[in-house]
Amino acid sequence: MKAMILAAGRGERMRPLTDTTPKPLLEAGGRPLIVWQIEALRRAGITELVINLGHLGERIREALGDGRSLGVHITYSPEPPGALETGGGIRRALPWLGPGPFVVVNGDVWTDYDYRRLPADPDALAHLVLVDNPPHHPEGDFVLRDGRVLVSGTPRLCFAGIGVYRPELFEEAPTGRFPLAPLLRRAMAAGRVTGEHHRGHWSDVGTPERLAALDRYLREGAWARR
Repeated sequence: MKAMILAAGRGERMRPLTDTTPKPLLEAGGRPLIVWQIEALRRAGITELVINLGHLGERIREALGDGRSLGVHITYSPEPPGALETGGGIRRALPWLGPGPFVVVNGDVWTDYDYRRLPADPDALAHLVLVDNPPHHPEGDFVLRDGRVLVSGTPRLCFAGIGVYRPELFEEAPTGRFPLAPLLRRAMAAGRVTGEHHRGHWSDVGTPERLAALDRYLREGAWARR
C-alpha cells in the first residue's frame, strides 16, 4: 500500500513561522513534523510515498530528497499557486498512488496511532481515523456508529487527518481545486465510509502555541515510554 502526505498548505495561522518555512518542516521534539509522519509510515511497512508541494514546496524537496535517507521512496506532486485543497491535491496525485486503496495523512499532525492498524482493503470507499474533539474544535466532525462514519448524530468525533481511500471515491471528482469533505459526506450518506476511534495522543499543529505544546510533550519523552 502507498501513502500520500499532504504538505501543500500555506499555514496561515502559523505565521510568521511559515513565512520562511513550510509548515510540515516546522520542528517539534527535535525533528520536522513531516519526518515524524514518514517514520511512522515506514514502521508500518509503507515506504512508497507521495508528497504534494505548494507553499515553499521546494524547501520540502530539498530537505527530504528522494527519501532514501529515511528508508522510503518519495514522489513529489507539485501544485499550482494557491494549491488545490485536499480533494484536488489527492485527485492530482492518483497516477502515482496506484489502482488500489492508499493511505492519506496530514503532514502537520502528530500522533501515536499505529498505522499498521489501517485496513489495507477497507470494506468501503474510505476508512477514517477519528479522535476525541480537541479544545479548538469542540463540535467535532462526524459520528462513529457500529464501525460506520455518519454525517449527523451524536456523540461527535474529530477527523484526525488519517484515512484510507479507494481511487473510486474520486471517480466523478473534477480536476483542479476542491475540498475532500463533500466527497466523504456523499459516501457517508451511501453507507460507504468506515472508521475507528483512536484514543491515544493526537495533535493538530495549527498554531504556534500548539506547536510549542507538542514540542514540550515530545521532549519530555513520556510518549516513548507508553
